[in-house]
Amino acid sequence: MKETEKKPVFDSLLKQCLHFGLPVADIDGKIDFTVHHLQDIYLDLPFKSPVYRANFFSFVFVKDGHGKYTTDDLVFDTQPGTIYFTNPGHYKSHEWKDLQEVCLITLSESFLKENVHPDVFEAFPFLLAETVLPKLLAPESFSEFEQLYLQIRKEYLAASPYRNKIIGNLFVVLLLKIKEHFWKDYNPIYEGSRSSQIVKSFKQTLEKHYRELSAGKTTQVFRIQEYADAQNLHPNYLSNVVKSKTGKAIGTWIAEKTIAEAKSLLQQSAIPVKEIAFLLGFSESAHFSNYFKKHTGFSPILYRKVHSGLRLN
Repeated sequence: MKETEKKPVFDSLLKQCLHFGLPVADIDGKIDFTVHHLQDIYLDLPFKSPVYRANFFSFVFVKDGHGKYTTDDLVFDTQPGTIYFTNPGHYKSHEWKDLQEVCLITLSESFLKENVHPDVFEAFPFLLAETVLPKLLAPESFSEFEQLYLQIRKEYLAASPYRNKIIGNLFVVLLLKIKEHFWKDYNPIYEGSRSSQIVKSFKQTLEKHYRELSAGKTTQVFRIQEYADAQNLHPNYLSNVVKSKTGKAIGTWIAEKTIAEAKSLLQQSAIPVKEIAFLLGFSESAHFSNYFKKHTGFSPILYRKVHSGLRLN
């Protein structure tokens, strides 16, 4: 892939579909979660997308359809009974030859942390894997997943004030079924690429470090130097590898993780904003408030107020 080639980058399915000229009427742009039947989106077949980056998780359940998808340089066929997922940051493309019944679920890391579980990556480490092989299931096994994603879609279309939490709890069950069926002892594809291993280790260290920060187990906030030291690498080398493999600079990864953890703490706990600021390495709560508003458009207090009604007592 030439460095000069500019590939589109999408932070949401809504933006992706708009770019591809696909229907968006059923996509709720207010939350970082979607669930759709792809046969309602891809009306003109065959369809082949250009190469792009998606900064969100995608889970695809192919009950009846044929096509293929790529993740970086790896190509996989999709056929009836296929289940696969991709995580943020990769070069991707997909094509569909025919579509009768295929379900797509997309969600952000923030949604996972806020509505599934703050330590979701510890419970389901395969979510951080570079690439995981798709799985082809027999009809009776696939039907277990079908019941779950149809229930999730039903709740997605409902008007319940607890919609996100209900979806989050159902998604836990879905992840557990994925883990039970074929990723209990997950075995990510080993690409033989040193850079892939560096990126994987960086993501794992980033997740572990912010888990410890949020729990108050450490007060030192890692910068690029600390992440490089964890792998005995020069900071510039680590920065170049992460940027080239994921399309995002380390500073962007750190900023997004900081906001994701802040959202989780604001929604899931009654910890004062000042203490949350301290936990995440801000010396002044005003600096944290300005940082949070810059990235979300909300002050921490307003964000907590808006989301407080979504918490179950």
